[in-house]
Amino acid sequence: MKLSKLELWQRFQEFYREYPTVGLAMDFSRMDFNSEFLSRMEPAVQHALDAMEQVDKGAISNPDENRMVGHYWLRNSALAPSPEITKEIDSTLADIKSFAAEVHAGKVVGASGPFRHVLVIGIGGSALGPQFVANALGHPKKDKLSLHFLDNTDPDGMDRVLETLGSALGQTLSIVISKSGGTKETRNGMVEAKAAYERVGLNFDQHAVAVTTAGSTLDKYSAKWIKRFPMWDWVGGRTSELSAVGLLPAALQGLDIDSLLAGARACDQVNRARVTKDNPAAVLALSWHFASGGKGEKCMVVLPYKDRLELFSKYLQQLMMESLGKELDLAGKKVNQGLAVFGNKGATDQHSYIQQLRDGVDNFFAVFVEVLRDRRGGSMEVEPKVTSGDFLQGFLLGTREALYESGRRSVTITVPDVTPFVVGALIALFERAVGIYAILVNINAYHQPGVQAGKLAADSIIQLKLKIMAHLTEHPSQSFTAGDLAKALSAPDQAEAVFKLCEHLTANPDRGFSKDPGATPFLAKYRRS
Repeated sequence: MKLSKLELWQRFQEFYREYPTVGLAMDFSRMDFNSEFLSRMEPAVQHALDAMEQVDKGAISNPDENRMVGHYWLRNSALAPSPEITKEIDSTLADIKSFAAEVHAGKVVGASGPFRHVLVIGIGGSALGPQFVANALGHPKKDKLSLHFLDNTDPDGMDRVLETLGSALGQTLSIVISKSGGTKETRNGMVEAKAAYERVGLNFDQHAVAVTTAGSTLDKYSAKWIKRFPMWDWVGGRTSELSAVGLLPAALQGLDIDSLLAGARACDQVNRARVTKDNPAAVLALSWHFASGGKGEKCMVVLPYKDRLELFSKYLQQLMMESLGKELDLAGKKVNQGLAVFGNKGATDQHSYIQQLRDGVDNFFAVFVEVLRDRRGGSMEVEPKVTSGDFLQGFLLGTREALYESGRRSVTITVPDVTPFVVGALIALFERAVGIYAILVNINAYHQPGVQAGKLAADSIIQLKLKIMAHLTEHPSQSFTAGDLAKALSAPDQAEAVFKLCEHLTANPDRGFSKDPGATPFLAKYRRS
């Protein structure tokens, strides 16, 4: 039921809360839930908060992999369940700061002199977190080193990044991030980067650092590199930004990692409040449950009105969808849970999908992120007594109002500025809300069986491609349709995959295979060139 302006003001006062120690304000007034919903959910919330206390204490919270979940210890090592883990966290942080200081001072250098660039090679959580933080907090004239990323196994994408670095490779420090060292996308990026260094006569080992698990394939491979930093099995990739995965690139960039950690630590403390309304992560998780029926029935559209937060929705997409998108609950029951996350930035989206959000399918709820400070200096007037920042806030508040008028729900998060402290707090807010929501819907937020299934499927495709190449090479005078090849390989049910693989092979002349067109696409024949 749509409220009058006066009624909405009363509701705003009831559901708007500020958290001064975090510099955070949360408005749930446009989420429509009432006291009855909150009362009904209170026992479940208290159960979730009990469970989160056990997570903090080192309980096995990832039962499928028999692991603790310890990303909260990264910003408060005193919480770790053993002195050994506390020492590892503290010593790693000190090591990161020391190494970054040595790089900045020119004590650790590349073949062409002091390092000016960092090439981060990783994928998923090993790239999304560092990319988000670098984009949110970086400054082209103030950064001590500039960051670049190889975050996919796309050859053209890697070429673009490496060509951008060009002759600066001798002053580029590469960070290879992989827990196991077996992630193919990261391995491929490392191999391509190593080849790029070697093409210009440089030794990759003298320009490389690893972030990996002790004893892993990468740990052994990187024995002669400049340095290695640890990853731990109790930190998942999507919650690893405040480990060496994210802190090392940030420190090298010149960001204030102590403030980043302090923001997360302060937010964690607020998120441990046992009174639900005083706990922003708990109310955020409740809002997701209410808006999506506790079953992911609606998507979450993230709308940060700040260019620096452009990658926030992409970062949250992995954090939330990999954590919450699960087929089975903790009892083994098929539930197909999840919460789809989309978004970009305002006010850009006033001119793209806001039209559908207001007037189209009502299949979402919105999360607005408002940043109060416009810029570091003073602002000019673009109209009498009106600045560009005034318009930005106007578009946010206007869009929020327009969505409410159309019966669309939203949450608004307000922060004073985009600083390391605030970014750390935002990371912690959503990490904790994900953990609480997962308990509310009884799933394991800390494993990713679907990702593993995709990796295994990709491996089988690669093996099929190798068989196709071998067969065509062994029969150089013959050509085959995709169907013929599938039968010859004793895989008639794989004809579609064979067709796609042959199309890819022949589209890349350097692979040495050709295509003779047929009367239909499926009568085309493939052969060794």
